[in-house]
Amino acid sequence: MAITVLLIDDESPFVEALAKRLLKRGFVVVTSTSGPEALTKLQENPSIDVVICDVKMPGMDGIETLRLIKSERPIVEVILLTGHATVQSAIQGMRLGALDYLMKPCDMDLLITKIHEAKGKKSAHENKIAQALIELEGLPK
Repeated sequence: MAITVLLIDDESPFVEALAKRLLKRGFVVVTSTSGPEALTKLQENPSIDVVICDVKMPGMDGIETLRLIKSERPIVEVILLTGHATVQSAIQGMRLGALDYLMKPCDMDLLITKIHEAKGKKSAHENKIAQALIELEGLPK
């Protein structure tokens, strides 16, 4: 089953270029150019596995977008991307639950590896939840 990626960046040419590269590698890609739009797309697409989010965006930045994604869909994994890395934003992103923090432009093979790592982590969480539900159903009422 293909991995569904939500790509968030305010720079449309970057979103289009990265989306094409991911599509060629067999990913399903949903795109957004803002945090609020991304949150709507996340609600509309329950199949989203991994979010790739730019940190520096006007209005709602990537850190706030990450915070809201994790509050709505805690097992969806988020990879932060930025061309303006600071240690503080990296630490803050990791504390809020980002899987990783990569510099733009990032190596495509590294990004693909991180997407697969994120999907694996999400699948492991889903399996634990499913197992817990099965065990709960077996308990006497």
